[in-house]
Amino acid sequence: MVRTTRTPAVSLLDIATYLPENRVPAQWYADHAETDTLRDNPMFAPPEYRHHSALEESNVDMIERAVSALTARHGRGMPDDVDILLTHSQMPDLPIVGAGGETAARLGIKPKWILDVHNGGCAAFVYMLSLARQLLWSGAGRTALIAASVNAAGKIFEQDQVVKLAQASVPGDGAAVGLVALSEQSPVLDIECRFFGENAVDMTLDTDPPRRWWEAGPGQGYVGFNEAKIMKVLSRGNRQVPQVVKAVCERIGVKSNDLDLLVTNQPNRLLLRNWDEALELPPGRHRDTFGQCGNLFAVGIPANLEAAINDGAVKSGDVVMMAGFAHAGDFAGAAAVQWGGRPQ
Repeated sequence: MVRTTRTPAVSLLDIATYLPENRVPAQWYADHAETDTLRDNPMFAPPEYRHHSALEESNVDMIERAVSALTARHGRGMPDDVDILLTHSQMPDLPIVGAGGETAARLGIKPKWILDVHNGGCAAFVYMLSLARQLLWSGAGRTALIAASVNAAGKIFEQDQVVKLAQASVPGDGAAVGLVALSEQSPVLDIECRFFGENAVDMTLDTDPPRRWWEAGPGQGYVGFNEAKIMKVLSRGNRQVPQVVKAVCERIGVKSNDLDLLVTNQPNRLLLRNWDEALELPPGRHRDTFGQCGNLFAVGIPANLEAAINDGAVKSGDVVMMAGFAHAGDFAGAAAVQWGGRPQ
């Protein structure tokens, strides 16, 4: 039996996604690839396409473009109602400052709360939804805007040294925003967030020759991967995502194979397939856009949900599970929403 765990209800009212114009085919990577010991690892099997942000296209640019789709549906005055703004940037445009302040300025709003949420990684949308719900319950306001932006594909992975690596074949860029409010429209039924701080040290940034990321030098930065680390990440992802999904399912009284829709982050096809098997989902219940967008990191969950909404795969009353894990497995989260349809 589906039930909410607390009143007043907090709802995910709507969602909107932006993908950059530059659509990159798999052949683009193949044309640049060189010998890499990780080339044949399933972690880096390339998608057919992905989108790369332009060099001058910032996190806030992409968030603003995603918000424009919300205002088209809810009215130009919608941002004025936002009391809480939560943002996640995969790679801040300026290391010292997140995207929250500039996003508020671009939208012309003065929220009571602005928080940049950096540590949620690929599951940041779930984490921000959890934070928004707690803040709304606390009386911090009535409406929150959560925004995720990823931009490393067109910045880091187009560098002439990095593009040769196997890891350059997978990342895609984009942004997504969610409108969250005290409402019964599309209630958040339950959320599970789990932190595994001991795994945070396995996410590293490497250069050749080695140096600290902030030191000047000839080497271009890339994510530090080797076979042993990949095995750890895959093992953690295989385990953590089904665990948090099942924890939420148990509390809302729905079996995992009875979920109407599952949307997750999409690191690679291997994990997508393994999650299907672990949760015993019928074909077609787990929506992904990996073939068209690659690994969208924090944008994957909301982008996949909007894709399902747009093509009618999720209907009013359906129970939607959002789930993912972050970085090298230092965080995992799942959130169930009973979708009430987009406001007309």
